[in-house]
Amino acid sequence: MKDLLKSGLAVLLFVVMLGFVGCGGVSEEQMAELNALRAEVNSLEQEVEALQAERTRLERQIAERNVKLKDCENAKAETRANLQKMGK
Repeated sequence: MKDLLKSGLAVLLFVVMLGFVGCGGVSEEQMAELNALRAEVNSLEQEVEALQAERTRLERQIAERNVKLKDCENAKAETRANLQKMGK
């Protein structure tokens, strides 16, 4: 997803730059717009990285909880087996 976003934004910047070159020059307004687009790209890339880090953190938490759940299920099964032995 990150690579797709980067590629798409790179293509957009390239097209915008071609438009500027084709017009014979870049005005200050166009340069400011280009800089704003670059800043937006950087911001979006940082957001993607933050979201990926959050996803990794959440996946790690899920894995840890799954281990605890499996341990509890094993303890429950063992307790049931012991109770059945005591009941006989």
